[in-house]
Amino acid sequence: MTPFEPVSLRVFIAICEERSLKAAADRENLTTSAVSKRLAYIEDQIGAALMHRGKGGIALTAAGEAFLPAARGLLQSMTRIQAHMSEYRGGTQGRVRVAASMTAIGSFLPADIAEFMGRHTDIQVSLDERVSPEVLRSVEEGAADLGVYWDAVGTGTLQALPYRADHLVVLVHREHELAARKRLKFSDTLQYERVAIKNGSIVQLTQQRLAIEEGEALQYHVQVRSFDAACRVVAARMAIAIVPKEPSLPLIRHFKLRAIPLTDDWALRRFVICVRNQDELPVPARLLLKHLASKWYGDQAGPV
Repeated sequence: MTPFEPVSLRVFIAICEERSLKAAADRENLTTSAVSKRLAYIEDQIGAALMHRGKGGIALTAAGEAFLPAARGLLQSMTRIQAHMSEYRGGTQGRVRVAASMTAIGSFLPADIAEFMGRHTDIQVSLDERVSPEVLRSVEEGAADLGVYWDAVGTGTLQALPYRADHLVVLVHREHELAARKRLKFSDTLQYERVAIKNGSIVQLTQQRLAIEEGEALQYHVQVRSFDAACRVVAARMAIAIVPKEPSLPLIRHFKLRAIPLTDDWALRRFVICVRNQDELPVPARLLLKHLASKWYGDQAGPV
């Protein structure tokens, strides 16, 4: 069977909606004879009559009723393909906009994107750091093609694929009284002065909520915006900190700090890649989504 082409599909849909060859011809800026030939072409390809023509106008046959939704779907798919591939006309580079949380950017995401760009030199990727709720909102509003963040925020109406995982640890100076502990519950840390990292982040908000549930108030007089700064504060014996192991590991080793795993369920963080609709993504974004999703190997995180 010869593939259907867009003009004939549009003509068939116009006839179905207008219930008139002449009205369909006017709508598609064609002659009535040209519309009739297009319809005959489709019927010849299918091998069945799609319409009855009578004094009362056009009536679809059973085959016509079955083909109408398929024709609309085919035309939509062709339109999406043309829109996606138009980015490459004249050598235009593809571009993907990614919004991601600080943890994702501070650990695994840049290397994964760099690997992708090494394989696809004609695609550019822009990366925007946001707190997790803002990542979600950026994708929902169309400001980003993909979002990468901790799934504790939820996904709303977005589609999500698993990406990577990490584990939160309690960071203390090697001479701190907690340094000898093998594991800790969050409640074990409430009495200690701590570093607040990036106010408004989901980790910080989770800690505040859990402390309230325990009838305690978090104690912190130091607020920073990076894991680097948090590690330096801990090294100076000013406070403890709760940080993700993976992005902090080089600094933990450099400052010879103790990183004690948290045993609470929320301490194992699973990151996701969210999109509005995978099928409607431009080709470059779809390729990056596939690449990032291939990095999921289950809950890889573990204690230091």
